[in-house]
Amino acid sequence: MKNLLVELFVEELPPKALKKLGDAFAGVLFEQLKTQGLTTPGSVLTSFASPRRLAAHVTAVAAQGADKAVSQKLMPVAVGLDVSGKATPALLKKLQALGADASAVGGLKKAMDGKAEALFYDSNVKGATLVEGLQKALLEAIAKLPIPKVMTYQLADGWSDVKFVRPVHRLIALHGETVLGVKALGLEASNMTEGHRFESDVKAFAIREADSYEVQMLEQGKVIASYSKRKTEIAKQLAAAAAKVGGGVKAIDDEALLDEVTALVERPNVLVCEFEKEFLDVPQECLILTMKANQKYFPLLEASGKLSNKFLVVSNISPADASVVIQGNERVVRPRLADAKFFFDQDRKKTLASRVEGLGKVVYHNKLGSQGNRIKRVRAIAEAIANRIDAGRVVDVQRAAELAKTDLVTDMVGEFPELQGIMGRYYALNDGLSVDVADAIEDHYKPRFAGDDLPRNTVGVIVALADKLETLVGMFGIGNFPTGDKDPFALRRHALGVIRMLVEKDLPLGLVELVEGAQPVFGEKIQDASSALVEFIYDRLAGSLREQGYSAQEVDAVLALRPQRLGDVPKRLAAVRAFAALPEAPALASANKRISNILKKTDGADAHVSELLLQEPAEKALHAAMKQVAPQASAQFDAGDYAASLQTLAALREPVDAFFEGVMVNAEQTDLRLNRLGLLATLHAAMNRVADLSKLAS
Repeated sequence: MKNLLVELFVEELPPKALKKLGDAFAGVLFEQLKTQGLTTPGSVLTSFASPRRLAAHVTAVAAQGADKAVSQKLMPVAVGLDVSGKATPALLKKLQALGADASAVGGLKKAMDGKAEALFYDSNVKGATLVEGLQKALLEAIAKLPIPKVMTYQLADGWSDVKFVRPVHRLIALHGETVLGVKALGLEASNMTEGHRFESDVKAFAIREADSYEVQMLEQGKVIASYSKRKTEIAKQLAAAAAKVGGGVKAIDDEALLDEVTALVERPNVLVCEFEKEFLDVPQECLILTMKANQKYFPLLEASGKLSNKFLVVSNISPADASVVIQGNERVVRPRLADAKFFFDQDRKKTLASRVEGLGKVVYHNKLGSQGNRIKRVRAIAEAIANRIDAGRVVDVQRAAELAKTDLVTDMVGEFPELQGIMGRYYALNDGLSVDVADAIEDHYKPRFAGDDLPRNTVGVIVALADKLETLVGMFGIGNFPTGDKDPFALRRHALGVIRMLVEKDLPLGLVELVEGAQPVFGEKIQDASSALVEFIYDRLAGSLREQGYSAQEVDAVLALRPQRLGDVPKRLAAVRAFAALPEAPALASANKRISNILKKTDGADAHVSELLLQEPAEKALHAAMKQVAPQASAQFDAGDYAASLQTLAALREPVDAFFEGVMVNAEQTDLRLNRLGLLATLHAAMNRVADLSKLAS
């Protein structure tokens, strides 16, 4: 057993895909070797990925896999043997194809295969050699790479071409010190690779053995080959550089940026740079975005969260005198920041109100009109919601809704679309609008993603709710439903945003009422898809609740009733969980399921009971218990104390059990039967106000 190394040396790989490419290449290679019996249970995989290489190191790899006993189905007995039990020509031909002859017929086994008996041939298959197995594994790993965009390039012969993510120039395949004769992408394996483009000791060098790869890459090639170690080193250097600047500054925490920079450098060297303080007059979101998005720099934030005029650069070279590199990066960032300052200064010369008309020229959807049309709908929906929950804020809500999208026609948002809403807030404050309106303009996009904050004030919540409802109702109304993993208008995210605001803000609004109330603002532009949309939102709610740790039974029990006020859902779930822990719960849930099934088979039993028709002691006892328990449970339900309501109903367990043991529901006498069904319908209605308890039955 020796250790194995495989490396593809390529031209610069796409940075945003590098980690995924590295993990996939190493992972598929390892699984293929494992499938062919070339690894051991103790074999360990190590993945390497840098801007110019994908590699895998696997410990304890055999030179040849173990032989395998294989039982192969040949054909039905009726086809392979004649009436006298001798082999037919078809069987002999099949055996010959497997390298056997007529002498093997006596050793064939018979076994049932479905409805017919079949012949099976047992043999030993020689284990694959490492060269054979690695060749297959390598081609499979290359074929299954999640390549974002395939590139076609010519090989050295000038005639052949190859398709891959980037041109590949070298292939290493080492088993210990031995080069394995595998081929891929027009290359034959060797032990030669190249190091850092600028800082390697030599252009190309030989890897001595599989285990020396990482050390040689660092010492001779000046490359940290491991993606994870390079990332850790960058994070360490960023923290050290920030500490050196002092004053409590810290590099901005951005995992995606750190991943991308890790994929851009092979030998990281963090340097401190700075820009002129006058640029700090520009909103820091603009400066941070341009530094991160365009230059891949790490802005430094003071302890208060305010942007510093210093920033960190992760260089790919480590010269003795870094001043030239620092000055070069400072020179590059300056015009970017100057552009941001210019856009900010120009945008403030016009008010947001003066830009409303311009939204009429911004296309939203060919079936739903312009952003100007859209903002009128959002304003109308928001006004209706405001009148329901906070009529005193209607004027602010109208103003915020009217101006919410106007920053789309500013120069800054035109250059940096990610700043929409954020710049609207700055420009609203510049125009002298109230803080609540300005905050609402920024916050109406929230929550933008899972875990994002909700709008910070009531005005923002109302406008955000209206904005998301307008999108959902409009898109469903023209038949633009999400399908599979395709959701171009982020309707799932919008639905979750609506859910979070209704639940977490405990808004006194019914879901169906909200959806149906938003429809009229579209006029004849859409069809009525309110039912489909409501079900879509409940589906998203169910998924969200399961992710929060509620069981499928608990979620189904509560949502089966389609509660209109979603703010009640967490309280109902808590009540159901508490009820399920009671000793009476299993019996009552089962009884509830039985009652549901009985009532489904009737033509809508009337929830009415005549005491004169109660004959059996058990039905009289149940009716008496309900008269005592139901009013108390109902009062608790109406007060919003769902847990207490269910706990009160738990007292019905014994009379319910006695009823089913001692009473024939489907009595022959019609009036008795209807009265007993009425008793069950009354019980069912009382027990299922918080949740459908039958869903808790196992």
